[in-house]
Amino acid sequence: MNHDDPDQAALAFLTTLLDGSHRATPDQLAAVVADAGRLLGWDLSAHLVTFDQRRLVPFTGGREELGLDTPAGQAFRTMRTVHDGDTSWVPLLDGVERLGTLTAVRQPGGRRPADHAATLRWASLLIGHLVAVMTPYGDTITRTRGGTARTVAAELLWNLLPPLTYASDDVVITGLLEPSERVAGDAFDYAVHGTRVDLALFDGAGHDLTSGLLTSVVLATYRNQRRRGADLGDCADEIDRVLAEQTDSAGYATGVLARLDTTTGVLHYLNAGHPHPLLLRDGKVLEVLDHSGRPLFGLGGQEATVGRAQLRPGDQVVLYTDGITEARDHAGVFFGLQRLIELIEQHDSVATPPPETLRLVLRDVLDHQRGRLQDDATLLKLQWAPGGGAELLPA
Repeated sequence: MNHDDPDQAALAFLTTLLDGSHRATPDQLAAVVADAGRLLGWDLSAHLVTFDQRRLVPFTGGREELGLDTPAGQAFRTMRTVHDGDTSWVPLLDGVERLGTLTAVRQPGGRRPADHAATLRWASLLIGHLVAVMTPYGDTITRTRGGTARTVAAELLWNLLPPLTYASDDVVITGLLEPSERVAGDAFDYAVHGTRVDLALFDGAGHDLTSGLLTSVVLATYRNQRRRGADLGDCADEIDRVLAEQTDSAGYATGVLARLDTTTGVLHYLNAGHPHPLLLRDGKVLEVLDHSGRPLFGLGGQEATVGRAQLRPGDQVVLYTDGITEARDHAGVFFGLQRLIELIEQHDSVATPPPETLRLVLRDVLDHQRGRLQDDATLLKLQWAPGGGAELLPA
């Protein structure tokens, strides 16, 4: 194979990644990446974002941590490639979920990374996918990203979550939890099937392992019913039944279930004692979705009212837990719904990528409480963008 030919070199690079990772352990993946990069004359390395999304930590040994104010951090935040002479930084993605940053530095005699944007993009997507696939095979990647700081409850819930970000031709979904290492009772879920998108956000009562166990039961029950084709009301009824049976009617949770038809843009939602979702249109909060109500999950007994909203292309729906709006500073002042709305509108006005919007909002919630949350704080955001109207992938 002629490695002087750019196309042949790119093929050799990708083949080396695939062949090298086939039987590699998670801790060997970084060496496979470096070996493949040398075929293009690049010093290729990866930094992974910590679970709290505040730092980029080296996946390869002997390299320093990077802040999000660096060129590598800019690539991560904006989901856009950054070039500076013989060095390029690319967002490391699994699909559209941000995992960190890939750095390509031109070696003597090598190719300038900026001149091979397509190969960089392929590298980002393939290496990001390999990182995601290989994470469950061992503890190396989870330890690298700060997973050792988790409580048992946080360990339980993190392993139940879907990927933090998903995108198709019709929808973008992204979620985030804080505090990442101590989350106890918050969880979210989503599923896409044909023209149907299901969303759920739960907040189990309590702030310890009991809360995590309760939320895990609620989440498992919801998934079980959703996969059986149940509607929102039947899902809620079954959650009530299982909680009553498993907790002697002592366990309960708030939550929102939602279902979007991507053909029509009709959103149905069911609220069980939870903060009302927000509907954004043209960068502004148009409406609080409050046309649904029923008792908390586990405290059933009344017929639920299912709300309905007609979305327009580009509309966004934001679900959140009370750990955001009820976050208090040292003087006891709540973060509040209005501040949440203003922040979401502010970031939307400058076309901030959806996952970055959630990171910035949760950073502000954390700063409001001087770095320590009194309660779990979770955001889940859905954008309906038929025809691929939402930009997420790097240029």
